[in-house]
Amino acid sequence: MSGIVAQNLNKHTGLIKAPGGGGAWNFISKTTISSDATISFTSGLDSTYREYMFYFVDIHPATDNTLFTFNVSIDGGSNYNVTKTTFLYYARHKENGTAYGFGTDAGNNLDQNTGFKTLYFDTGNDNDQAAGGYLHLFNPSSTTFAKKFLSNFASSGENDWAYHTYGSGIINTTSAINAIQFKSSSGNVDAGSIFLHGLTTWVVLYHKT
Repeated sequence: MSGIVAQNLNKHTGLIKAPGGGGAWNFISKTTISSDATISFTSGLDSTYREYMFYFVDIHPATDNTLFTFNVSIDGGSNYNVTKTTFLYYARHKENGTAYGFGTDAGNNLDQNTGFKTLYFDTGNDNDQAAGGYLHLFNPSSTTFAKKFLSNFASSGENDWAYHTYGSGIINTTSAINAIQFKSSSGNVDAGSIFLHGLTTWVVLYHKT
């Protein structure tokens, strides 16, 4: 038997894969930030893809020593208050080399809480300070399972710390997530860009003799 073609629907396998309908990650939308209190995506999260990725480039806060956070909605953005259980940890190094450390901050972990989830710590507002990274959201349109996410960020912290912050968690709803909002813990987000991509459906090609 040869020349068999099957659809993989974004499930990862060891088979040889060729992308159907474009590259592995398909661009959906971009938001350019300019002194915004909140940044919301109320379209683009649907059943088209099983995995979504938000890429963050040079996110710069207006206020020093602020956290960058997110929450999700199941009603198209009318409310951002979905229950979450999350974890966050970091490594950091002082710019002048005098200190370093790693750990977690219980105050920024959510325990079945509807509040905004911290993505990274204490960004500075010096002209050369900003953050970049990604938020990976799995199968937000599922109406069977709770939703999972991973996040990974590098940032320039207040008092000249370099941070690497990694997070994960469960969004405890079986309703479809259809909107997401980002904001600083205090003040506006002064500048930056956020890109939304979706993982394409793979077409799997294999040969059997």
